[in-house]
Amino acid sequence: MRRTSLFRSTPFRLALTFALLFVLAFVLSGAVVYRIMSADLADRLDQSVRNTYSVVAATYAGEDTEDLIATVESHARLSAAKEQLFSLMGPSGKRLAGNFTAPKLPAGFSTLKEGAAGIPVETGYRAYSGPVGRNTLTVAQNFAETEEMETIVLMGFGWATLLITGLAVAGGALLASRVQRRLDGIAATMVSVSDGQLDARIPLTGNGDDIDVVSGRINAALDRLSTLVEGMKQVSANIAHDLKTPLNRLQMILEAAVEKNVSRQDISDNLAEARTESAQINETFEALLRIAQIEAGARKARFTDVNLDDVVNTIAEIYAEVAEDDGKMLSIRRTLQGPGGRIRGDRELLTQMLANLVENALRHCPQGTEIELSVRRHGDRIVATVSDDGPGIPAEEREKVFQRLYRLDKSRSTPGSGLGLSLVRAIADLHGAKIELQDRRPGLGVAVDFPELGTRSA
Repeated sequence: MRRTSLFRSTPFRLALTFALLFVLAFVLSGAVVYRIMSADLADRLDQSVRNTYSVVAATYAGEDTEDLIATVESHARLSAAKEQLFSLMGPSGKRLAGNFTAPKLPAGFSTLKEGAAGIPVETGYRAYSGPVGRNTLTVAQNFAETEEMETIVLMGFGWATLLITGLAVAGGALLASRVQRRLDGIAATMVSVSDGQLDARIPLTGNGDDIDVVSGRINAALDRLSTLVEGMKQVSANIAHDLKTPLNRLQMILEAAVEKNVSRQDISDNLAEARTESAQINETFEALLRIAQIEAGARKARFTDVNLDDVVNTIAEIYAEVAEDDGKMLSIRRTLQGPGGRIRGDRELLTQMLANLVENALRHCPQGTEIELSVRRHGDRIVATVSDDGPGIPAEEREKVFQRLYRLDKSRSTPGSGLGLSLVRAIADLHGAKIELQDRRPGLGVAVDFPELGTRSA
């Protein structure tokens, strides 16, 4: 089987999509954070410039400008690299002190672009101007520290974006490869099944995730398919084996009738015997078709709410006298409290199922056998049981009796086609019920365990 390329696989594409969405969200959130930080740094710079202006302007008292000029010159000398600029302009526009000549600026905050007259070319400045007496004081501070902080943040954010992108893609590829391996396992199993390996099953990890759940359901479907295919093989073999005798017998009867007809003898007995044999063969095929119809689930459309207690009562009324005439006894035992056990199902099929079980007990048990019908509640389940104290079924043959046309050696001399219990199992499976053969020592119990109405899983 050709493996799917990782880059073309759906899990990888989904992982890559989510990784890109995550990176995009990270970039957008980073941009928002950067804008907030830039605004905060700008506010802090404005506050620093305003505070410096206030400190310098506070040295001016009355008409005495000497202290103001000295303070401006002192601050200008401390900023040899011109991180800060100071300018004190007189009323005539002449510079009285400072390390640059301020252009004519409006009162308040201004931005001095790099390269302007008297401004260093490396960076711009944030300036604050205002009157001090008859003079104009301008204090400016460059954007170098702010720009350096923003550069560091941008570089860190860029590296973080690259790292997160790499981790997201690598992690997505790793997770996608694990998922893809499991999907490849499912595909390989289905290819094996299509090639005829009906025992192939999807390996489960046991972690209970959605892929495990789907794989488990596929395995259950494959189990069912394998059972049906094996059943069909068994049916084919059983039909060839069990119907060969009646067909040969029918052929011999017809050949005898032909010979009698040639010699002008009465052939009415041969025709009656042939009709009996053909009727038995037709009955067998009708039962097989009925089982196939039930297993296909066609009867589920007829499901209604059924009171299983009422079905048991009906069976008891029908077969009580039949059992008595045959030297056996049929009784009912109930342990249900309150309303009878209600289930979802097909009343006609449920009646046929219990009737088959009772008829099997009547047919294969000796006189004096006690047959019991019971209905009981077990947790959220309703259990119907047909039990007897007859010879029972050997433990090694209890599963085989559910196979189509299978008959125990001791039962081959009695009427029947070997389809009764096959039909019982098909009806039980259709209703989601579990069927169990119980050893009563002596005797046999057949328990059919139904989900009670309202508890069936979706």
